[in-house]
Amino acid sequence: MTGPLWKVLPDGWLAGQVKNAATVTLGKMLQSKDSGSDVCAPYMRAANVQPNGVLALDDVNEMWFGEGELEQLNICAGDVVVVEGGQGGFGRAAYVDKDLLGWGFQNSINRLRPIGDFDGRFITFYLIALRASGFIRAYSNIVSMPHLTAEKLARIPIPLPPVEVQRAIASYLDRETTRIDTLIEEQQRLIEMLRERRLAAIEAAVSDVQTSGVRLKYIIQSVRQGWSPQCYAWSADGVETWAVLKAGAANGGRFRPMENKELPSEETPRPGTVVRRGDLVVSRANTRDLVGSAAVVDGDFPRLMLSDKLYAFTLDEFQVLPRFVAAVLGSRRWRDLIELEATGASHSMLNVSQANILDLPMPAPPIEEQRRIIAKLDEQTARIDQLIMEVDRFIEFSRERRSALITAAVTGQIDVRQGA
Repeated sequence: MTGPLWKVLPDGWLAGQVKNAATVTLGKMLQSKDSGSDVCAPYMRAANVQPNGVLALDDVNEMWFGEGELEQLNICAGDVVVVEGGQGGFGRAAYVDKDLLGWGFQNSINRLRPIGDFDGRFITFYLIALRASGFIRAYSNIVSMPHLTAEKLARIPIPLPPVEVQRAIASYLDRETTRIDTLIEEQQRLIEMLRERRLAAIEAAVSDVQTSGVRLKYIIQSVRQGWSPQCYAWSADGVETWAVLKAGAANGGRFRPMENKELPSEETPRPGTVVRRGDLVVSRANTRDLVGSAAVVDGDFPRLMLSDKLYAFTLDEFQVLPRFVAAVLGSRRWRDLIELEATGASHSMLNVSQANILDLPMPAPPIEEQRRIIAKLDEQTARIDQLIMEVDRFIEFSRERRSALITAAVTGQIDVRQGA
């Protein structure tokens, strides 16, 4: 029997469906009120199941469970939790490595409880590989919102190696993916350090620029804002695919077109929100350090649209250059001004209104001085930008290697016992 990730399985391996390896249970619909004899308890929801098998339990909600429901919907060590619905997370899977006493789970979660000695870690790694391949997306119900229902999840084809082989594969992947993840984290810290150096260079370049009486609104010709469709979580990689930029597209003063979400085929694109070369893109909603971040669109992206978290300004280039304004908005002085105007929780998502951005004071030295500042900044940041791109490519390669390794191991393409 062939499957979604394999053509031939090793000798001694069987092929079946998820229901042959685990029981599948859908969680409880959200209940906000006590019906009289209920108990309030923490529950697992889709947001707790992050990409690559990460289980994030630091943000926990509670709801009411009826008598006996917590016993039926408990979560134990060895279980696998799988996100049932939602554009961004459906099909995500994570392994539960400890008993979550007193917890239940919502109906955005399917719980897989391994049958007999089946290894939940093996099942988790297989589902991670399957989602990365695109199978889950094609297989799930997609009308207005995709759903990996309990029935569909139970019928997913899965290889069934002997239990001892499952354990060997799971232990091997635990070890190897931890190494790769640690390496990726180190490279991400390096990128953060490089971005800090880049911001320091920007700070130095504009530190002597004097604020004029001009407000940003008087040197802007037009303002556009994007929209908020339900999108897929992975980036578009085809020229025929429409995508919507995320708030992070303007991070660190560099336009990052890869920070996008793919527009589902059932959504109608809005060409009027497509970014244009020379647009000054400003993040309306982001974390404390990034709200109000700005970058200039430096290419043509005919199918890349603004989200509702981004403004796109067209500037009067007889008065100011877009890259000069982006540098100014990235400096500490203007970051403080933006933070003072922003609203929201101080350590999570902040919002800054269009009116407050447009009312910012903006220096407008002669164009030649602006060009001189930009040229000096380019000289100082060119090497930093090159290093950031190289590290980004290394991280992407590491993620691809991680995915390929998981797929090869769970389908028996490599004998993990040789490396044990």
